[in-house]
Amino acid sequence: MSEFRILEIKESIFGNNNKQADLLRKELKGKGIFLLNLMASPGAGKTTTLTQTLNRLKDEMKIGVMEADIDSDVDAVTIAKTGVKVIQLHTGGMCHLDADMTRQGMEGLGVDDLDLVVLENVGNLVCPAEFDTGSSKNAMILSVPEGDDKPLKYPLMFTICDVLLINKIDVMSVFDFDLEVCKERVLKLNPNIKIIPISARTGEGVDEFAQWLRDEVKKWKEQ
Repeated sequence: MSEFRILEIKESIFGNNNKQADLLRKELKGKGIFLLNLMASPGAGKTTTLTQTLNRLKDEMKIGVMEADIDSDVDAVTIAKTGVKVIQLHTGGMCHLDADMTRQGMEGLGVDDLDLVVLENVGNLVCPAEFDTGSSKNAMILSVPEGDDKPLKYPLMFTICDVLLINKIDVMSVFDFDLEVCKERVLKLNPNIKIIPISARTGEGVDEFAQWLRDEVKKWKEQ
């Protein structure tokens, strides 16, 4: 079994999270480290999608992953099999990460030699959307079984994200999910969001997401 650290992170003592997030983002920018905050509901396919994506990028850039959960190390064990650097973050019951918690995770992981760091945030569509982690970009996954009405129920999550992956399109015929209606609802909330339909199980659409990440990492380093 691959070895990785498990870090018990603590909730930020700072009242002004946005200030801490901006400071972290500036520091990462100076070092050329791109931080992606990946969010989704439990079971939406974050880890499977991430595994597919890492397998496409790990030979091109140095990557680290922070797996955030209330407990367990299941996801870190899975990600470690890809060969990238990984740390498991236990949030002590917290349903999100803030900027200082993210900083604790990155210090535990060790990121100075990395190009891309992915934070797989705690699984839900409410708390993670409310706290800026200091990320370069925010991404979210909505799975087909969750329904096309989720942008109506959780508008903030869709508003703050730069890219939306609509996962499990290979089973769309089994569920009452209208892809075009979902896109329309999302774009009303966030006209600038990039929407990529994917199947993490079959790999469909993952190449497009991997290319989006390549482009964003490059722009982050060059600008």
